[in-house]
Amino acid sequence: MSRDAEVIVLARWSDEVMEPLTQDDPERMWRGRFVPITGQWGYKFGWALEFEKLRARKGVLRHLESLPWPHPHTVQVLLRDQDDDCFGLWMFQGGRLVEVTIPHTERFHQPAPPNEDFEPDPGMLLRTDQDTVLPAQTPEARRDTRLPW
Repeated sequence: MSRDAEVIVLARWSDEVMEPLTQDDPERMWRGRFVPITGQWGYKFGWALEFEKLRARKGVLRHLESLPWPHPHTVQVLLRDQDDDCFGLWMFQGGRLVEVTIPHTERFHQPAPPNEDFEPDPGMLLRTDQDTVLPAQTPEARRDTRLPW
């Protein structure tokens, strides 16, 4: 299934950690490679990756979470799915990458699919301050608990 998404990783002093992720690796669960983002003086301060398929991104957050970050408190992961109004923010809390609530946004979820044949859906991160009609929120008990990233 086609579904565009972008991932940006910002992390201080993490060139060595991210270097393997700038190369294709058929052994990884997720597909693609990060491209360094460099500043005007040539220093790398982030890495970006684009996905065009839903299955290609499965496991990327858990992989990033497992890396030996020299300064995990500086790691910020920005994720934007094609239906999102803006990037979502994930940061380390208690050793896990978790989504951080951004003011004036809410992630809206679809009900869980009928079985595991369907890929997990990340929901939509929507702005709540735009005077637009927002979708009905699926009760937590009816949401898919599998990680889409």
